[in-house]
Amino acid sequence: MDKKTGIFYGSNTGTTARIARKIGQLLNIGDNDIHDVAKTSPSRVAEYDVLILGSSTWGSGDIQTDWLDFVNGLQVLDLKGKKIALFGCGDETMSDTFCNAVGELRDRLVRTQAILIGEYDAGAYEFSESAAYDPETGKMYGLVLDEVNHPELTDTRLHTWIQQISEEIL
Repeated sequence: MDKKTGIFYGSNTGTTARIARKIGQLLNIGDNDIHDVAKTSPSRVAEYDVLILGSSTWGSGDIQTDWLDFVNGLQVLDLKGKKIALFGCGDETMSDTFCNAVGELRDRLVRTQAILIGEYDAGAYEFSESAAYDPETGKMYGLVLDEVNHPELTDTRLHTWIQQISEEIL
C-alpha cells in the first residue's frame, strides 16, 4: 500500500483495540500508526492519506465515549481527499442499535469532504435497525463485527474487507 495509512480507534473493553491491531497486521501498518483516540489529538490525522476509524457501540447505540471530542476535532479539519474506512464492534442481540457507532461516525464525517470507502455487505448480519446500515445499497457503512456472538466469523470478514479496502485505496 503506497498511501500512508493510520488507524484510530476507541475501545472500552479492549475488543476494538484488538481488532485495530489485527487490521494493522493485515495491512502491514506499524504500531506507531495505530492510535487510541483517548490518547491522540485529532490533528494527527494530517499525516495520513488514508484513515481507518473504529469504534464500539455502547449503551443505547452510542458511539464509544473517547470518540466524542476526537470526532468533533475531525469535523473542523480539512479532510478533503482523504480516504476513510470505518469499522465497529457490536452485539447483534442489541438488534435495534447494532453497531450504530459506525453510522454515527459516517454521519459526522460525510460533510468533511473525505472519501468514505469500505462499505460491507449486510446480508450475513441479523438486526432490526442500525445507523450503520444503508437500506438503499443493502450494505453497512463499514465493517461491523460481533465478537460476542460470532467471533468465528471475524477473521473471514476482516480478510474480505481488507482486500476490498486495499483495492479502494489504490
